[in-house]
Amino acid sequence: MKAIVISGPGDGAVLDLKDVALPTLEKHQVLVRVRAAGVNRSDIHQRTGGYGSDPTGQIPGLEVAGIVEQCGPNTSRWRVGDAVCALVSGGGYAQYIAVDEHHCLPIPPSLNFVEAASLPETIGTVWSTVFQWGRLSQGETLLVQGGSSGIGVTAIQLAKAFGATVYTTAGSDEKCAVCQQLGADGCVNYKQQDFEQVFQGRAINVILDMVGGKYTAKHLRLLDMDGRLMFINAMQGPDSELHIPTLMQKRLVISGSMLKPRDTEYKTTLLAEIEKHVWPLINERRYKVIIDRTFPLAQAAEAQTYMESSQHIGKIVLEVGE
Repeated sequence: MKAIVISGPGDGAVLDLKDVALPTLEKHQVLVRVRAAGVNRSDIHQRTGGYGSDPTGQIPGLEVAGIVEQCGPNTSRWRVGDAVCALVSGGGYAQYIAVDEHHCLPIPPSLNFVEAASLPETIGTVWSTVFQWGRLSQGETLLVQGGSSGIGVTAIQLAKAFGATVYTTAGSDEKCAVCQQLGADGCVNYKQQDFEQVFQGRAINVILDMVGGKYTAKHLRLLDMDGRLMFINAMQGPDSELHIPTLMQKRLVISGSMLKPRDTEYKTTLLAEIEKHVWPLINERRYKVIIDRTFPLAQAAEAQTYMESSQHIGKIVLEVGE
């Protein structure tokens, strides 16, 4: 089969389309013939060696959609020919992938493979970080940094669907308009305004942050009593300054999460929750999938370069041919 293999840490040029062996199925796994694979910033972090290990020989990709081609030992839910999307820990940029059957979800009838491939990692990250760990509840307020990203458009819609007020930031007026069309109660173009000044006094309960750096101090000042600051990335670098008295006075919680390394049992439970709580929203067309661009598998480097430019609104997806 064809797959994108990382030849060594570096820029997009290290992503090579190669012939590799078909995966061997283990217990509880199904073989999925991939039709589309979502592109995530984690893939770029992996490619550059940002996780502290040599990525040479690895296949990136954390979410896919396709057709069940084969069912391995001790599987029961899926049958050959079923259309599924799946959360994976790597290997998605390929024509085939072996997936734990519990990490697959049915593709909603209204969605195609490209749209379905944009869901598992993105929704999984938002659900685990904002709702499970961040405990966002009805009537509270969420601030999302990067509201026009794949994560951002997901967080806006899910938070609104479950009764929260949502504020966000984005890098252009066009992006802000999209965020507000998706339900955001306010959006700041961070290139023109200071979001801290605009949102001061709004009693923000949870902040979903993928920026870090100098934003951290602003976030601590914006959070209400018992607020939660949740990190999923640190695009301004790994270090931030904390004003400890502010933490103490407001009883703030600072945490973060990475979905990729979580164990099989956790992901099984997470996806069961998502199927129960989020899939009905999609089936009822209360959640809109936002696809910015698609690229063929062979152009994975171009897709990642486009993501690094931050021009996109919503998701970038690879289409995988025969």
